Amino acid sequence: MASLSYDLTLAGLSVGSAAALTGIGLIVTHRATGVLNFAHGAIAMVCAYLLRHLTVEWDWPLWLAAAVTLLVVAPAIGLVLERVVFRPLAVLGGDPAQTLVASIGVFVLLVGGAALIWGQGARADAPTLVSADPWGQLAAAVVLALAVWGGTRFTRFGGELRAVVDDRRLAVLAGIDADRVAAAGWAFGSFTAGLTGVLLAPYVRLDPYGMPLLVMEVVAVAVAARMRNLPVAVVVALGIGVAQSQLTRLHPSGWGEPLLQAVGANLFVVALLIAALVLPGIGTGDALPRTATARVPTPPGAWIVAVVLFFLPLGFAGSDLTTSVQVPALGVILLSLVVVTGRGGQISLGQAAYAGLGALFTALLAAGRFPGLPELPTPAALAVAVLLVAPLGLLTGWPAISRHGLALALATFAVGVGVSRFVFAQPYATSGLTLGRPAGFDGDRAYYLLELALLGGALLLVAALRRGRTGRALAAMRDHEAGAAAAGVPVRTLKLGAFVTGAALAALGGGMLGMGFQAFDPAAYDPVRGLLWFAAVVVLGADSLLGALLAAALLVGLDAGARGGVAAAVIGVLAVLIGRFPGGPYEALRAATHHLHRHPHLTPLGRAVRTALLGAPSEPTPPARTPHPPAPIAPTAHHTGTPASRTPPSHMDAPDLTSKSTPPGPQPPERRQPPEPPVPTEPPRQPAPFELPAPSGPPEPHAMPTPHAPPEPHAPPKPPEPPDQAVPPAPRTPQESVDPPHPTSLEAHGLYLSYDGFTALHDVSLTVPPAKVTALVGPNGAGKSSLFHCLAGALRPDRGRIVFGGRDITRVPAHARTRIGVARTFQQLAVFPTLTVAENVRVGAERGRVRDPAASDRALRLFELDSVRDRPAEGLPTGTLRRVELARALAGDPHVLLLDEPAAGLDTAEVAALARILRALAADGTALLVVEHDLDLVAGLADRVYVLTAGRVVASGPADQVLDPRPAPEGGPP
Repeated sequence: MASLSYDLTLAGLSVGSAAALTGIGLIVTHRATGVLNFAHGAIAMVCAYLLRHLTVEWDWPLWLAAAVTLLVVAPAIGLVLERVVFRPLAVLGGDPAQTLVASIGVFVLLVGGAALIWGQGARADAPTLVSADPWGQLAAAVVLALAVWGGTRFTRFGGELRAVVDDRRLAVLAGIDADRVAAAGWAFGSFTAGLTGVLLAPYVRLDPYGMPLLVMEVVAVAVAARMRNLPVAVVVALGIGVAQSQLTRLHPSGWGEPLLQAVGANLFVVALLIAALVLPGIGTGDALPRTATARVPTPPGAWIVAVVLFFLPLGFAGSDLTTSVQVPALGVILLSLVVVTGRGGQISLGQAAYAGLGALFTALLAAGRFPGLPELPTPAALAVAVLLVAPLGLLTGWPAISRHGLALALATFAVGVGVSRFVFAQPYATSGLTLGRPAGFDGDRAYYLLELALLGGALLLVAALRRGRTGRALAAMRDHEAGAAAAGVPVRTLKLGAFVTGAALAALGGGMLGMGFQAFDPAAYDPVRGLLWFAAVVVLGADSLLGALLAAALLVGLDAGARGGVAAAVIGVLAVLIGRFPGGPYEALRAATHHLHRHPHLTPLGRAVRTALLGAPSEPTPPARTPHPPAPIAPTAHHTGTPASRTPPSHMDAPDLTSKSTPPGPQPPERRQPPEPPVPTEPPRQPAPFELPAPSGPPEPHAMPTPHAPPEPHAPPKPPEPPDQAVPPAPRTPQESVDPPHPTSLEAHGLYLSYDGFTALHDVSLTVPPAKVTALVGPNGAGKSSLFHCLAGALRPDRGRIVFGGRDITRVPAHARTRIGVARTFQQLAVFPTLTVAENVRVGAERGRVRDPAASDRALRLFELDSVRDRPAEGLPTGTLRRVELARALAGDPHVLLLDEPAAGLDTAEVAALARILRALAADGTALLVVEHDLDLVAGLADRVYVLTAGRVVASGPADQVLDPRPAPEGGPP
């Protein structure tokens, strides 16, 4: 027994040593570049294949082949990847989502290339570089770990490496060659990947799909070490390897035997699940953004072409039609990624698992083998399978609530690998399963028609989710999660809904694919397929229905009648080019064909024919184009009212919002702008809120059109309205007739908050009363942002209470606070760039306290945004975006408005206009809290000021007393 235990320990040390090498390589690459290299396993597989080819096919000596493979080819692969793929992404800012897609693209490309060159069959004749004795492998792992640890801790290069990881741009400014550091990291990481593949090849199946996945399963080692601690990675790898070997000694009887055997053979997968789902996540990057490919308008007639192409296979016969049957089913699976990734912005690498479960459950239900359920007809079995798989979407949806970027990618990948290993690979679940087609649809042609009908239904469902109230909420969550929550969007619920809907669609497509094959094939739902599907959808248009259909046709069509791997290689090439063309292939095609665009016009003969047919006069010669076409004069706030049917008082009339007259009350020091020269043909114009000064030269081609325009020629100017002319009160909405106009104050009582032992807030109390402007000032690091986030619901204090309208809202989340009347804006703009200005404001109107469909239009008029309402928010000037964010916050008619440095990025004129608007809102009864560094603005705006220093309120009172540099009289207020 002791001898058996010793032998198993040695075997475990051998496996653990290879896992430690993988962990070391992943950690070094991540620390040097910030990239979690999903292609690590693919590099290991390519090096193992190359060593075998040099020794078996070309009869090279083993030592020479190993030297070329490990010391030349493997580092060269890393250098090429850094220079061609990842350096352009680092120059663009190193977005985690884009680097993840590029990394997956490299994985897919190498897998597809290996399948094309060496075939898809497994090889069992890989040469043995190191004997089965584990001491050599263990020594290699320990020596590498010690060398890397010493190099990063005690050398100049190690300091440069840490600096580059912390802030690449700052490191460059300090004189560090960040490209050299990143290249060295990639070269070393690729070397360890090649060494891992060479050492593992003699003991595992050497095939293009299995070996990369096997290496990626041990990424749990690096995650457990927090992608930083090399000794922890080595110890965890050796421990898991030994434990996995020792578990093979257990042979329980009964129902637990197959489960325990599966765990014993896949302990690294269990560790990956625990590391990805339980341990704190690595990486905090944003959710996957909508790529530029999704913003490309659909060409006219594209849907007609797509319908015609999808009906063409009905004329096929034999194997051609059998292959075509796979396209609609795969299209439904890829539409699930459009919902989760394209519209919801969430990274999901586990859709293949849900597709496989859909096929498996359909087969089990149709065969009467599903526990607790009777045998069902095939259509009913498919429907029930979809209902059973949909709730399982919570397996990936629940981690998505608190994880982003790389952490979410690992969690979804771990779920996919776990389902593959513990369900699809177990004979007790899948042996002897066949899957028939519905009665009457046995033939390929009839079944293809049924698939088209199901695909059409899926397209309608996804199109509905991309439009309307739900579509805008999903897009808002994708563009700016915190901003969406502040606008009232229930982000947690929406994420869960997106993953559940995606799981249901994937299960439907998986069942359709299984019925097309007429069998359950676990290889069709391998986790590597999930990576390929994700990459294909992202590069061809993550939020595009046509992109999903095109991806399905390419993935099936490229591999039909050719060696497997063509589709993977093509998709991989497109994915790795994301650094050169962030918008994908559409951007590259548009750039290449830009000079080919023509602007057709009618010839004289054409004009004569049109005149004869339509009876219209000949087309006149077009007049000279003006830089800015006339636009109707935008109404002032006097004519529009407030965003939510609230009637403005007399001091909110046009002079307060659109004139330069100074309203009553204390004012900040005047920051004058040079007066604009008068235009003889135009009446004097009043500046709109946040309006930028007119440029002196010719207008820029992309300048925002001014919201005002001169009157029509020969039209007499309208006389000015009397200043005392009243606006008839607007009728209240039903909810306003019940709720009081303004409840009691927003109050904080004794708030405490700490981060990792650092106290950010210490016994902080303040009151934000209605109809007043309250300001919060203090130095950087004083705790202003922490207090602001606690009041807005983004953070929960350790102790203390937050009360609004007599209700304790300390534990109420951000979106729910917005719905009861506490709205906020952000210091860093929180607009939704892929939505138009009107859609941005409409999100606030649909999710706020008062859900009035007309509120968004009133807010757009109030803030002079009608002229840009149909333009995407992306690319608009900062002043305009500040107006958009404020209009969105006010569209829900809040009682309390929290403003986090609202003057950031604004010029003097825009700050003055902002002050006028905030005074008018306070005069209308809104409670305002302003966190601001501009003390001039605070002095002229705030009624009461709180001074925060080191997490404590050190002074509070009227602004003229708190901000007065002279000492207060004895016995006076603080």
